[in-house]
Amino acid sequence: MSEKSFEQIYADYKAAGEQQALQESAGAKRVLSPDSDKERIVAVRKNDDGDLIAFKTSSGRELDYVTALQEAKAGQLAHVDVFHKYGRDILRSEPDGIKENNLDQLPIF
Repeated sequence: MSEKSFEQIYADYKAAGEQQALQESAGAKRVLSPDSDKERIVAVRKNDDGDLIAFKTSSGRELDYVTALQEAKAGQLAHVDVFHKYGRDILRSEPDGIKENNLDQLPIF
């Protein structure tokens, strides 16, 4: 085993992944992606418990949670995924290693 601790090795791995994600994100902005013509979520609304309950899109539309889920399932929203957990569908940002663009980190409207 090398001199580095398990924690340091993982921290280095995670930092390298975050740097790669930033580079890929910057490159994606220069090249039109298949999602370039789709709306994206730019702000969120939360309830008193901190749960996401509504979303504002890049075109200014305000969507309730169920409508956003339906549009994401239909492929109408860019950079979000729908997955099934806790017996229900859940909306989340695409995992790309960048914390700042996670739905929970977006501005509040």
